[in-house]
Amino acid sequence: MLDERDRKILDLLQADAGISVTDLADRVALSVSACSRRIQRLEESGHIARRIVVLDREKMGVPTTLYALIKTAHHADEWIETFRKAISDIPEIVEAHRLTGNHDYILKIVLPRVEHYDVIYKKIVRRVELFDVSASISMEVLKSGVTIPVSYAE
Repeated sequence: MLDERDRKILDLLQADAGISVTDLADRVALSVSACSRRIQRLEESGHIARRIVVLDREKMGVPTTLYALIKTAHHADEWIETFRKAISDIPEIVEAHRLTGNHDYILKIVLPRVEHYDVIYKKIVRRVELFDVSASISMEVLKSGVTIPVSYAE
């Protein structure tokens, strides 16, 4: 069971995974050793899945975001696994979700420019049969982030 200090640690680590244990301990009113033990426990329990660095997409040369909405005539486990493998090694595809509703999948794709989408599209359709693909280009980011609420954690 998590307490408020655990949640605060998780929240602070989400904002800056590189924060020192000393600074983190000060911010949550714990000794360095107690804070370190809590972090280790949160890692062992799986609350902390991994620590990452978030790169600046402009500086990395992939400022464009495109969402591809996919419909397929296939829904068997075998096809889903083939699709998963087809998209897994395409680094421009940064997220993929199976959906309810009118579309089966949505892909979040980051690109150097819109025209590069054709390269990604061809890579996908060479590997797996799709019924329909439509794409939408993100015009403006209104909210972006990798942090999630910690208040629901148990």
